[in-house]
Amino acid sequence: MTAADLLAQARVLLLDFDGPVCSVFAGIPASVVADQLRGILADGGHVELPENVATSADPFDVLRHAAALGPDEARYVEAAFTAHEVEAIPTAAPAHGAHGLIEAWHASGRPLAIVSNNSAAAISVYLDLYNLRPAVDTVSARTGSDVALLKPSPHLLRQAITMLDVTPADCVFVGDSMSDIEAAHAAGVPALGYANKPGKHARFVAAGADAITETLAGLVPVS
Repeated sequence: MTAADLLAQARVLLLDFDGPVCSVFAGIPASVVADQLRGILADGGHVELPENVATSADPFDVLRHAAALGPDEARYVEAAFTAHEVEAIPTAAPAHGAHGLIEAWHASGRPLAIVSNNSAAAISVYLDLYNLRPAVDTVSARTGSDVALLKPSPHLLRQAITMLDVTPADCVFVGDSMSDIEAAHAAGVPALGYANKPGKHARFVAAGADAITETLAGLVPVS
């Protein structure tokens, strides 16, 4: 099945944020944010970190380690992470075709939700910055430090499905990571892999994505 066919038969679009909508850390590199979060842990006395956490450029790796250390560490790091995400939004780079997809989907009269591990606060700032809020029916995203609720858990997808009062079979989820595909399958939602970087297409095939696309432009006809 093609990506356009999968979208044509869906009644609800669930859309990941960082990747399918924009590159959140295009202006402020994720590695800089990860360093700043490690600084939060160091301030709390956690200076000896596992090698994979000490060298990671992914802020989520630091957040997950903070959660393993304790609830206070998780809360402090998550709060700082949210602040850095919000700070990064003005320099975030929109994904090619993403805003057109959102607007075309909204024009077709079908519901749309943003489903993301990024903070709800940062997504809210982005939607207002680009006047996209009227086209987005709901946002299911990170609102606290409980990393168990983040993808690949299906929690955020199920929360969006409940908010919209639809069934998993009504939906399609567009994501750009293997955890997105895993979360979609766990929630019973067809998964569309957005292969925005080399090598992702093959990984999405291996992960069992229901369809794969390398572009978001023109997938939904403008009504």
